[in-house]
Amino acid sequence: MPIRFRLLTEDDVKAVLTMDDLIETMTSALQRFSTGGVVQPVRSVVAVNEHSFFGVMPAYVRSATPSGERPDASLGAKLVTLFERNAARGLPTHLASIALLDPETGALRALMDGRYITESRTAAVSAVTSRLLARKTASSLAIIGSGVQARSHLEALSRVHKLRHVTVWSPTKERREAFVRDALKGIPYKTAAADKAKDKTGVGDGLQAVPQAGPRISAVEHAGEAVVGADLIVLATSSTTPVIESNWVKPGAHVMSVGACRPNWREMDPELVQRARLFVDSRAAALVESGDVVMGMHEGRFTADHILAEIGELVNGGSGRQTEREVTIFKSLGLAVEDVTAADLAYRRAVERGIGKELEL
Repeated sequence: MPIRFRLLTEDDVKAVLTMDDLIETMTSALQRFSTGGVVQPVRSVVAVNEHSFFGVMPAYVRSATPSGERPDASLGAKLVTLFERNAARGLPTHLASIALLDPETGALRALMDGRYITESRTAAVSAVTSRLLARKTASSLAIIGSGVQARSHLEALSRVHKLRHVTVWSPTKERREAFVRDALKGIPYKTAAADKAKDKTGVGDGLQAVPQAGPRISAVEHAGEAVVGADLIVLATSSTTPVIESNWVKPGAHVMSVGACRPNWREMDPELVQRARLFVDSRAAALVESGDVVMGMHEGRFTADHILAEIGELVNGGSGRQTEREVTIFKSLGLAVEDVTAADLAYRRAVERGIGKELEL
């Protein structure tokens, strides 16, 4: 008997998932993960070479619905690659596919693009953490990095905070200028030139693009200039060494670190990690995959107890921020449950709307 499954392209997935959907779905997924509702190992990673990795991320999400209702269990796996040199080939550095299986039979239910889900669910998780850990008055955002994660984080954090000022820095001037231009597409804005710089783009370093309804968005020449004074800080880099210093980060800031996913990579000043209240998506993953955690422990800066909680524990009522002046850090590594629950939602929506192509094995 042939197995029928649904094929969903990146455009198909984009058509059925919104950032608001993902923020709420990730809230539930994180809670299930931290309360025993998910069977999931730490991801398996194969090093292809020094600059390329292949990861396998399976998860089984147990049903949380009462008996008699339609079960909401999900089962599947994401295959993800990080090939840093793809940028020179005009390809995304991160690529992914998700196989969704029927949790009752194990049969293939859907095969879909996972690149967009990875991009968007990562930012949605950061938004969940910011809603739980950032100060309620947070209105300024610094983004270190100017790639797809920088863009998706701006979208996601705009959903949970009323942002007044967004500042971006990345090593390449052209990329940070492009970030500002892309961020303002479709938004009525006026351009205000700072005295210290003028260029032909209208949105370069020292220039600010000011939406008439939205935050002021600017590109700056130095990472410290972006971070100093920011309420919210996103680190979305491919760096293997720290990109910010502890003394740049003001009391009360919330830092979301989504790069440095290998045990010998860092993107945060170790003094910052030591001084802050540290939260993670998964303790088990952070203790073996996060260089910001692993190297800090090897250096004797702190022990495993420095991780105060998983985000899912905070969703479930755990304790987060204690004072208005303490710095909080969320170290993101990404969980299979996030991908599988997002894929399951995309599949259900696609079936309802007749999106995608049905194929047979």
